[in-house]
Amino acid sequence: MSDSGEHPSAAAVRSGSEKGGEKGGESTFTVIVAAVANLGIAVAKAVAGAISGSSAMLSEAAHSVADTVTELLLLTALKRSGKPADAKHPLGHGPERYIWAMLASVATFVGGAVFSVYDGIHTLTHGEELGNPLVSYVVLAVAFLLEGYSLRTGVKQVRAEAARLGSPVGRYFRLTPDTAVKAVVMEDSAALAGLLLAAAGLGLGQLTGSGVWDGIASVLIGLLLVYVAWVLGRSNAQLLIGRALPPEMRDGVREELLSVPHIVEVIELTTLIQGPDELLIAAKIDFRDISSAAEVEWACEEAEQRLRTRYPAIARVYLDPTPRRGRGDRGRSPAAPGE
Repeated sequence: MSDSGEHPSAAAVRSGSEKGGEKGGESTFTVIVAAVANLGIAVAKAVAGAISGSSAMLSEAAHSVADTVTELLLLTALKRSGKPADAKHPLGHGPERYIWAMLASVATFVGGAVFSVYDGIHTLTHGEELGNPLVSYVVLAVAFLLEGYSLRTGVKQVRAEAARLGSPVGRYFRLTPDTAVKAVVMEDSAALAGLLLAAAGLGLGQLTGSGVWDGIASVLIGLLLVYVAWVLGRSNAQLLIGRALPPEMRDGVREELLSVPHIVEVIELTTLIQGPDELLIAAKIDFRDISSAAEVEWACEEAEQRLRTRYPAIARVYLDPTPRRGRGDRGRSPAAPGE
């Protein structure tokens, strides 16, 4: 929890646009580093797998190919979601990042998990002849260093954002709407674990002379990727369906609205996260009965200004003057400036 008692996800979206351009650039750099690393690693693993005959190495090659495709999809997500609103897309393109990120999680599942599990089961049922594993060990060591650097880049960004918002790193990472960085960190973590599994499979295969261990390692790598794909898919699905702001932030929005002169009650409040730095607020507002049209207009403008000041990530505010039925005059609220 942040020092102010604010929920970490509320803090994340509250100040998302304070460093919107900088944050977007950091996310892009993080994804590019991961993509370049995974592309080179995929080629090296494939060559090593072909030489050694290791199914775990081939599974790791498929893992890296899937990660490379994932990062390309995430780069597409970052680019397309940043397009400004237009006549055909009046609410902007923010949610498009979650569509591409969802496709990235599917790529992780199909390209990495399915192949790894299949190849591992094939090895367990048909056996395999292991060749010289030396090349595989060298590739695994180099890949571990490259994946570690990529993970370090992603974790560094997550820690910086969490520290800036005064939120624990774990909770910020779990609740952040920046799913691009979340995907990179999770995939690189899974990659490091997969490398250790592949090395264990190779080593046990050498010690026992059996390819069973290599097959088991391949299956475990596949199951690890299934978990990563499921977590990322669920996160993006929630944001695609439409995730509201955290309760603490919704209470803050309601508080700001009620602090504006002429506003008597917030009858209905709808909030929506459209992107890490793009929030939408819509509310049905009950104004005092004796307020003039000019006073209602002023109150709406004042409410929007106060909301944007408190929560810079708010991109759109829609207020609908709506009388609450069955009630009489609520009396005068504080007068607007100039009255």
